[in-house]
Amino acid sequence: MPDDSHNIAVDVRGLSKHFGPFKAVDEISFQIGRGEVFGFLGPNGAGKTTAIRVLCGILPATSGNGTVLGLDVVRESEKIKTKIGYMSQRFSLYDDLTVLENLSFYAGVQGLEPDHREKRIDAMLTLADMHDRRRQPAGQLSGGWKQRLALACSLVHEPEMVFLDEPTSGVDPVSRRRFWDMIYRIADLGTTVLVTTHYMDEAEQFDHLVFIDKGRLIASGTPAELKKNYFHARLWEIDCAPLAAASDALRHRPFVLDLSIPGNAVHVVTPANFADTDLLQRPLLDAGVTVRAIREAVPSLEDVFVHLTESGQKMSAEARQ
Repeated sequence: MPDDSHNIAVDVRGLSKHFGPFKAVDEISFQIGRGEVFGFLGPNGAGKTTAIRVLCGILPATSGNGTVLGLDVVRESEKIKTKIGYMSQRFSLYDDLTVLENLSFYAGVQGLEPDHREKRIDAMLTLADMHDRRRQPAGQLSGGWKQRLALACSLVHEPEMVFLDEPTSGVDPVSRRRFWDMIYRIADLGTTVLVTTHYMDEAEQFDHLVFIDKGRLIASGTPAELKKNYFHARLWEIDCAPLAAASDALRHRPFVLDLSIPGNAVHVVTPANFADTDLLQRPLLDAGVTVRAIREAVPSLEDVFVHLTESGQKMSAEARQ
């Protein structure tokens, strides 16, 4: 069997990180292919940041093993740091330094030779579209531009892989889109990218992703695979009005597993074997709700994640009884 280990950027087996009795990361296992844009998705406090700090060699693992770019996360953490870029949630830009001075500082920290340093800084200014802002103090940049500069600083030494921890948190939608353009440009050049996020709408943009909740990996795959393999229910979209009355009429029905109002329709999750749309329509009509259409819908990745976490909570509650 051919050895394809050179195509694997990250290989994690049963990796855990505990803080006393608290299991921040609990025996997670996954692989990331070289050149992939890989997503780590989960709510705040799920263990995403702790996991990547272990992979980056910032925190020691409690148990398990893994490699990053072929280097052991336990024994070779210092070597890993020289081959990766890391942009934390609070990446330290120096507000009193200009864009150019920040890039020059980080290039120096990474040990770039002066002749190569100039080329890399110019490349990063082009990547971030910041040539016109190179003399501007970083403290005067908006949040979106600061994120671009932070990413450029983390890439200035040409790392083989970059870890981005909640890089678009608190950034407006237009800036988020521009930031993702940068991510795909560096991935097209062969850089492997791991992004942690709690924005479910960003999930569709990943090549592969994992869902993590309470320190445990609860699902993994491509966006299409997650929708196909992990949503063990049916999702119905009900075009009706008024929406609040529709929600009240359906929410506590025994066949309703979950209900939400994303926009101008009601979304109802039912068991996988449920097919009686009359049972959905009848309570609505009795409540005076106008029903225009009831149709089965394709679940979003947010639907999948909510379904998985709520199913897990229900199982845990039943186990405790």
